[in-house]
Amino acid sequence: MTERTVTAKRVPPAQLAPQLRDAITRLNRRVRQARPVGDLTITQLSALTSLGLAGALTPRELADVERVQPPTMTRIVAKLEERGLVQRTPHPTDGRQVILSSTEGGRAVLEQFERARNEWLANQLAELSEVDRETLRRAAELLQQIARA
Repeated sequence: MTERTVTAKRVPPAQLAPQLRDAITRLNRRVRQARPVGDLTITQLSALTSLGLAGALTPRELADVERVQPPTMTRIVAKLEERGLVQRTPHPTDGRQVILSSTEGGRAVLEQFERARNEWLANQLAELSEVDRETLRRAAELLQQIARA
C-alpha cells in the first residue's frame, strides 16, 4: 500500500508561519511563471487581472489596488491600451476622470493566462497521491479561512 501514515506533530504557530509563508510565496511565483509566451509583463497582467475582478476602476483606484504610484499606473495602462486590452470611458459624474475596463481581448488574454496556470498546477497535482491531494484540498480550505479573517 502506498498511503503514508501521518503522525500528528504539534508545530508551534511561530515555527509554522515562516514555513507556510515561504511555501505559498514560492508556489505563487512558480504558478505566475507558468504562462503563455507573450510580451505582457507580470505587472501588466496584474493590472489587467485587477480590472477583470473589479469590472471597472479609475486609474487612481487601479493604482491603489496594485499598490503603485499613479504615474507608474499611467504607463502600465498606456501599454495595455496600445494592445487593445483596456478601454477608457468617461466617468459618469466627474468629467475630469475616466473609467478603465478590460476589453473583450483583455478578458480573452486573462482566460488564456488562467488556463495555462491551471494546467500547470493540475499537472503537478496529478503527480501526487490521492491522499496528498485531499490534504491539499483541506489546506486550501484553511488558507481561504485565514485569508478571510
